[in-house]
This record gives sequence, structure tokens and C-alpha cells, in this order.
Amino acid sequence: MRLDHVGVNVADLDAAERWYCAAFGLRPELRLRIEPIELDIAMLRHAELGHRVELLHRAGLAGGPRGANPAEAALLPGYSHMAFDVRRLDAEHARLVAQGAREVMAPQPSPEPGVRMSYLADPDGNLVELVERDPLPA
Repeated sequence: MRLDHVGVNVADLDAAERWYCAAFGLRPELRLRIEPIELDIAMLRHAELGHRVELLHRAGLAGGPRGANPAEAALLPGYSHMAFDVRRLDAEHARLVAQGAREVMAPQPSPEPGVRMSYLADPDGNLVELVERDPLPA
């Protein structure tokens, strides 16, 4: 079993699609509408790695409880954040901030040994963690 995708609610489907594609190298895979509930979906996929992000948009989307940072998010039920494994954490973090992400936590050591991490918020305020792990010994 492997993770197939993560679903994220967004206020502007087209803008979110552009941002996630530019930020994480994803490509549009599918667009559809579920008419009975007026839900528009854009499924994005990474061509090489296969992971997907599903963007969900519904007119009049009301914001629910959302943590502004990892500590707050850990105290709320439901979705907390998504994480991407990166190389060159500092450079990737800076690149995403330049593309419109809000810095939540600058790159720093993680509580997990051999790991560095940072947190950003996408343009809709959804938390995204970047994780850089020490290479495994050969």
C-alpha cells in the first residue's frame, strides 16, 4: 500500500493549480466537476515520483479551523499539513517564498535525528512542510 494523494481545499482552483505545479513540479492530470455538490476538482501529479495533490474548490467555501503554524495545527482535529521530501532545503524554502508561500518556520533541525525541516503556508493558508533527510549510508 502507498499513499495515492492528498486533498486540499482552495479558494481559487486555477491559481492554486498554477502555484502547486510551479512549486512542486506537478502537472495537471485531470479536471472534473461533481455537479450534485458543485465541487470542482483538479488532480495534479508528479510525472517521475507519482504522488498526487487533489485541489478541491466549491463556491462559498467557508474556512474551518486551521492552524497558523505546526503547533496550532497539532491541536486541531483533521488535516494538519502535507510534507515534501526535498534536497537543498534552504534553497527550496527560499524559492517557494519567492513564489508566494508565506514563511511559517525557517529551515531548522527537526526533532527527528538527521532531519532538517521548514514550514510554509500555500497561498490559501494550508501548511506545507519541507523535509531534508541526511543521506543513508552506502
